[in-house]
Amino acid sequence: MNVLVIGSGGREHALCWKLRQSPRLEKLWCAPGNAGIAQVADCVALDITDHAAVVAFCDEQGVGLVVVGPEGPLVAGLADSLVAESIMVFGPSEAAAQLEGSKAFTKALCDRAGIPTAGYARFDAVSAALTYIDGRPLPIVVKADGLAAGKGVVIAESHAEATKAATRLLADPGSAIVIEDFLTGEEASFFAICDGEHAIAFGSAQDHKRVGEGDTGPNTGGMGAYSPAPVMTDAMTERTMREIIDPTMRAMAADGMPFRGILFAGLMIGDDGPKLIEYNVRFGDPECQVLMARLESDLLEILYATVSGQLDEVKPKWREAVALDVVMAAEGYPELPLTGTAINGIEAAEATGALVFHAGTARDMSGQIIATGGRVLAVTAIGDSVTKAQSAAYAGVDAIDWPGGFCRRDIGWRAVEREQA
Repeated sequence: MNVLVIGSGGREHALCWKLRQSPRLEKLWCAPGNAGIAQVADCVALDITDHAAVVAFCDEQGVGLVVVGPEGPLVAGLADSLVAESIMVFGPSEAAAQLEGSKAFTKALCDRAGIPTAGYARFDAVSAALTYIDGRPLPIVVKADGLAAGKGVVIAESHAEATKAATRLLADPGSAIVIEDFLTGEEASFFAICDGEHAIAFGSAQDHKRVGEGDTGPNTGGMGAYSPAPVMTDAMTERTMREIIDPTMRAMAADGMPFRGILFAGLMIGDDGPKLIEYNVRFGDPECQVLMARLESDLLEILYATVSGQLDEVKPKWREAVALDVVMAAEGYPELPLTGTAINGIEAAEATGALVFHAGTARDMSGQIIATGGRVLAVTAIGDSVTKAQSAAYAGVDAIDWPGGFCRRDIGWRAVEREQA
C-alpha cells in the first residue's frame, strides 16, 4: 500500500518510523515532513491547507491511505475532501473533529451522554464571564473554545488571573471561552482507536506540559512523556472505555457524525474514577513517540482495519517495557524560540540506543541540521521501568551537541519517586 502522512512534527516522524516497518508498505510520503522524517519517508512540499492539491497528489501517486497527523487539517475538513474522492483516510470528519475544535461542543456532548467531566459554563461576552468568575472557587480553569496550539488553557490561582485570561481570550471578535471547575487527581493521556462503530483501547501515557522542572512555568505543547501511565490499570482502562469512550462513540453516531480515527482523552483520575478533561482527535505529541516505541503490532494493518470498518478483528500488541521521551526545545520556548541554531550529535545519541524523533528541524544548504521551531527533538528510550527508561533517554540527550537548546531534566519524576520508594 502507498501511504501519505500529513504533518511535520515529532508525532508524524514517529508514525512514519513505525509505518516504515510494515511489510505491507509499498511507498511512504510525508507532507511537508522535516529533516528526520526525510530519513524514513519521501518528503513532499504539498500545501496541506490546499485540499485539491492533496487530492491530486493522491490520485497521481496511487495513494491508498492518508494518515492525518495534526488537528488543524482535520478541523478544516481534509478528511471529508479525501473521502469525497474515494481516498481512504485515517482521521475524523470535520463534524467529528469538533470534539477537539470546540471545547463547548464536547462539554455539551458530555451533558447529553452523561460523561463525567468538570462543571463548566460557556461565554462569548467578557462582562458575563467576569461575573461568573467572581462567584467561583479557586483555582479555576479558563479555556479558549477553539484550537489554540496548546496555549489556550490557563489554570488561574486567583480571580484576577482568571479575569485577565478571560479578557485576553475573548479579545477577538467571534471568540468564545469555556470556564471550568478545577479537577483534582492524577492526569493521564488515554487513547482509543475508533472506526465509527467499534472502539478499542490504544495505550496510555503521562506527559509534562509545564516548561520548567517540577512542573512549573507556562504550559507548552509537552516537554516529555512516558508510557504506560501507571494510574491506567486494567480496571481503570475498562471504566474509561465504559464511562467515557463508548458513550462518546454512541452519541457521535446518533448525531450523524460517527468518529473514525484516534480519540485522545485527557483524563483526571480522582477518588471517584476518571473524568474527561478534554478530547483531542489525533495522536498526542510527545505521547505518540512513546506509544510507537512500545507498539509491537503492524501499525499499517491497524490503521487499514480502522478505515475499512474491521477494527473488531484487531488486537494491538504492546511491549511490556516502559518508553520515555524527553523533548529538547529551542531557547526561548514557549514564548520566542530561537531558530536557525545548529544541532549535532544525533547519531551519537542514537548510538546509545535512543530513538531521536525530529519535531522542528531542517537541513541548511550545507546539509547541517538546524532548529526550525520551538519543540525540536524528542529523545526516546525503552526500559524495564520508568527509572531505567529515564536514564536511557537522558543518556541520549547528553550525547546531543546543541547549545541553542534546552530540556527538562526531570521527565517521569513522579513515577521514578514511586518506583524508588
